[in-house]
Amino acid sequence: MLPAQIIERKRDGHPLTEEQIRSFILGFTRGDIPDYQMAALAMAICLRGMTTEETFWLTRAMVDSGQIIHWPRGGDAVYCDKHSTGGIGDKTSLLLAPLVACFGVKVPMISGRGLGPTGGTLDKLESIAGFRTDLSLAEVKRVTEEVGCCITGATPEIAPADRKLYALRDVTATVPSLPLIVASILSKKLAENVDGLVLDVKWGSGAFMRTPEAARELAQTMVAVGTRYGKKTVALLTDMNQPLGECIGNALEVRECIEIMQGKSAPADLLELTLTLAAEMLIMAGVAKNVAEIREILQKKLTDGEALRKFEAMVTAQGGAWQRDLPRARHVRPVRSPVTGVVQAIACAEIGYAVIALGGGRRVAGETIDPAVGFERPKKIGETVEAGEPLAWMHYNDQTRAAEAETMVQRAYVIGPEPPTHRPRLIGERMS
Repeated sequence: MLPAQIIERKRDGHPLTEEQIRSFILGFTRGDIPDYQMAALAMAICLRGMTTEETFWLTRAMVDSGQIIHWPRGGDAVYCDKHSTGGIGDKTSLLLAPLVACFGVKVPMISGRGLGPTGGTLDKLESIAGFRTDLSLAEVKRVTEEVGCCITGATPEIAPADRKLYALRDVTATVPSLPLIVASILSKKLAENVDGLVLDVKWGSGAFMRTPEAARELAQTMVAVGTRYGKKTVALLTDMNQPLGECIGNALEVRECIEIMQGKSAPADLLELTLTLAAEMLIMAGVAKNVAEIREILQKKLTDGEALRKFEAMVTAQGGAWQRDLPRARHVRPVRSPVTGVVQAIACAEIGYAVIALGGGRRVAGETIDPAVGFERPKKIGETVEAGEPLAWMHYNDQTRAAEAETMVQRAYVIGPEPPTHRPRLIGERMS
């Protein structure tokens, strides 16, 4: 079947066969099928959806477009990873990888760049001078074995179909598609050949899934696909109706994580999510039996310098200049509230787009970003604010960009006379 016929079939709402999906994805990877046809199929999938069976085939085709990592087996080493579906201020990977590695669990974490309004782990780490996110397959294996953890982008050998499609999705309005999200996440994770995978599936105004029902469907699909591949897979539904932690922006978030690992006080929400996800990884690896058993030890290792030393070792192994200061913006000013009241809701994605407006994210694929810009100390839901009081502090390098971003942040906050009647739990359902 011709590529145009496959696009037409999905456009009209018909399921695709395994062979149709496989031939299209492998043809796109080889360059036989052009970007515009892949973009057309991605839009058809976005609008028409896919069955769980189609999603499994799409994921497998993307895995098979490249190589699978083969780890040394025969010893006691267990390999685990975590993935978040993306949020505003979500920097848990920077804490999790070194923290879990402190327990002897190997964490080869293949991450992505900013997608839509959400920040990307690779963009954050690249604010560290010299840090390489383009490791070869051999380097991924070496750093993981020697240090215990590694955070990098998908190598040319791993899921090359996803690498090409990921860039297209960001600029063709096909980011919030369940089958494409599942295939993108799991193709890289399954190619890592880890023993277990913990999924942080976010929902809310700052997530791709805006409702818990949509997040639940995504989590169930990913768990089903991961389990069918024979991998231990657990998903947690987490709230993303407000920024996570106290910083939003690449270098700001890296600095926040380093300070936590240096023993400074951690934001309650970031700490809670980090410890819970780490506990799930350790339970999966057989290091702990339950969250309560390991939580105190996790918190100690996170803040007593052990996780920091592991993070330092990873940065050094990946070419980073640990001793150099992170980029800082030339200007910092408050974004002031126009009214007095209580924060009832936050259009969280708007804050992510405000970071892009400052230059901290990409408007088009391949655009250079400014790692220094962003926001810190955002007001959270339920907090009171006076007119003229800061909603957040803006770090910026360009006055014109700052004016646009300031308006976006002010517009993101819903402030009223009464406290919100309902606030979702940070960590909701667990699925396995």
